[in-house]
Amino acid sequence: MEGWIEWARGPLFQAALIFMVLGLLRHAALTVWEMARAVRRAGDKSIPYRKVAAATLGWLVPARKAGNRWPVSLTSFAFHVAIIVTPLFLAGHIALWRRGVGLSWPAIPGSLADVLTVLAVVTAVILMVERAAARASRVLSRFEDYALPVVIAVPFASGFLVTHPGASPFSFESVFLVHILSADLLLILIPLTKLSHMILLPGTQLVSELAWHFPPDAGHRVAVILGKENQPI
Repeated sequence: MEGWIEWARGPLFQAALIFMVLGLLRHAALTVWEMARAVRRAGDKSIPYRKVAAATLGWLVPARKAGNRWPVSLTSFAFHVAIIVTPLFLAGHIALWRRGVGLSWPAIPGSLADVLTVLAVVTAVILMVERAAARASRVLSRFEDYALPVVIAVPFASGFLVTHPGASPFSFESVFLVHILSADLLLILIPLTKLSHMILLPGTQLVSELAWHFPPDAGHRVAVILGKENQPI
């Protein structure tokens, strides 16, 4: 078991982390390239960047866009806060970064980390149930949409048991191995799934805005492709 743990927290973790970073950098580079290309080709180059920035912040904290689905929006917001803050500011994780690469930053209290960890697991389950229960969401959902909350919840649940071995019905080594392996899997899946929106979300509103700044003569080209260039609009 020790050998598996060392492999999972050593070579496998390093490979998964590198894969995630390179994958996200690829997403970011392609997005920036396509946005720059759209700006160059746009007929109207007056992009309201201030408005786009405000819209982006509005989606990051969607208080005004919750509407009648505010319970789901609040649950989703709590879920995202929990899964971002906990792994980044957990004292144990920071200690690993300090020992590995010499980087360190302030940690959150252990009690807050416990609350956020439980919150991450609970909200993941709620979001999955809500998606299955709501017909509009169910019609649009794929297997990935149901699997990802489970994949995300496993490292948090196992991490809670690692830090509270007295509450675990399993051996510490087995839970620790599950925690590391599930975290490594999550790192690998981030650039391959919808989780990549963590790097793409800030550019979503700008991409949407650019989509309306058509290249010159775009309407005529569409009409030609559709075979309706000589028909009145």
